[in-house]
Amino acid sequence: MTTRVFVYEYLSGGGWTDYGDDAAADELLPLGLSMRDAMVADLMRVRDCSVSAATCVPVDTLPARAAPLRPLAGESAFAFVARQSALHDMVWLVAPETDGLLARFQRIVGDARWLGCSAEAIELTAGKHATLVHLAAHGVTTPLAFEHAPEVERWVVKPDDGAGGVATHVHTRRAAALEDQARRAQAGAAVTLEPWVEGEALSLSLLCTEQNAEMLSVNRQRIALDAQGRLSFEGVTVDALGRDDPRTRPLAALAMQVARAIPGLRGFAGIDLVWHPQRGPVVIEVNPRVTCAYVGLSAALGRNLAAELVASRLHGDTQDRELARAHV
Repeated sequence: MTTRVFVYEYLSGGGWTDYGDDAAADELLPLGLSMRDAMVADLMRVRDCSVSAATCVPVDTLPARAAPLRPLAGESAFAFVARQSALHDMVWLVAPETDGLLARFQRIVGDARWLGCSAEAIELTAGKHATLVHLAAHGVTTPLAFEHAPEVERWVVKPDDGAGGVATHVHTRRAAALEDQARRAQAGAAVTLEPWVEGEALSLSLLCTEQNAEMLSVNRQRIALDAQGRLSFEGVTVDALGRDDPRTRPLAALAMQVARAIPGLRGFAGIDLVWHPQRGPVVIEVNPRVTCAYVGLSAALGRNLAAELVASRLHGDTQDRELARAHV
């Protein structure tokens, strides 16, 4: 029996036209395209699986043999996803958490077809400050632990529900950070202010089930700051830390700790963190969806992660991993 999977990445599926922030959409669209194409390419190698994916002008190309789908004239992104969801067995969707987009899509698709995290987990992690408070209450080290540390010399102001480092600014004076926060708040933006944690920027890629959170890889994030303190995300080096790196074991333990604190994490998820020279891993945020680190990860690990996700849904979270891989 063929499993019909619909892949929808918000920006490359047409959402860039109504995202509401043209500069942010331009910055995030290439990342969205790379994730969509990696997801589709992996799914195309899954036995007994037909793959459709959303496209739009001007990004209307897909990996070979995938069926392109486009919204009808005047059809909203939500109506389009609802319509296609009813025609497919599973929906694998990527969207920013901004303005509750990802959580709204999850509720439209419904649990039965959704390949990913629960609506509750998405809604919690969409708020960066709320996520940090929640994790800190569960014993996870976050930037909140540095709020009164005398060694802090920089502070970061960013959208509370942003993605990709968009509109993130690092200040060398706390007073300037507070002014930036107040100015944006007066303009109606939901922003958060945190101490800037010094150290190496990393991310964890996870494959989560009800019973387990497997740390697939530790990735190195490439973060740049210009002379005005504007932060930009320049990509990620996938699987950057070797298995013999002494940080690997505590990071795997951290992945399980975060997953227990946010039990609705399912499928592929990511954790952004900084490895502080003295404090070790400091969690910055949790991404309840596919991240840029998915691109190239199946090849790096010698596994088809899409096949494992599909098989997990077909056979249940407790199914043996070897059966999941048999669907490749």
